[in-house]
Amino acid sequence: MRLVQTGTSTLQDTDQPMLKSLLAGLCLVAATIVVHALGTTFWIGWLRRRSDNAPRKNIVLGRLEVLSATAVALLVLHMIEVVVWAVSYLLLIGGHQFSGFEQAVYFSTVTFAALGYGDVVIEGTWRLLSAIQAMVGLMVFGWSSALLFAVVQRLLLQEEIPDRIRESR
Repeated sequence: MRLVQTGTSTLQDTDQPMLKSLLAGLCLVAATIVVHALGTTFWIGWLRRRSDNAPRKNIVLGRLEVLSATAVALLVLHMIEVVVWAVSYLLLIGGHQFSGFEQAVYFSTVTFAALGYGDVVIEGTWRLLSAIQAMVGLMVFGWSSALLFAVVQRLLLQEEIPDRIRESR
């Protein structure tokens, strides 16, 4: 094992690939958070504009539309994030770990959802990326669940307000 002097610290040469993997992971985490923040901010704005401009129609159909559209929007957002990771895997690791784009997307999806099937794995120092992706996947799934829960709460509050007005009369 060879030691490498960098500035004032000494690293083992086997640590450099791990540092590259950590740095790439941090950049991908930042990209995932930015994509999710932009997507959820856009969606919240769309929901507010829709709520302000929407004619009052069948309450059940309106709720179904809002909840379904929110779930689909969040799933699309997650798939965009999965594809960002998949493309990064292909660029960083190359074709010797994945047979192509489809396998990289499959691996990224399974990892993002923290399923860990194990039928496709990354070998070597880049495998740290998959652990980082699983952590950020769990985080943004929680974030999406919180948004969906907030939408449900908002719909329930909209139902309660007219009931309270009627009761006060």
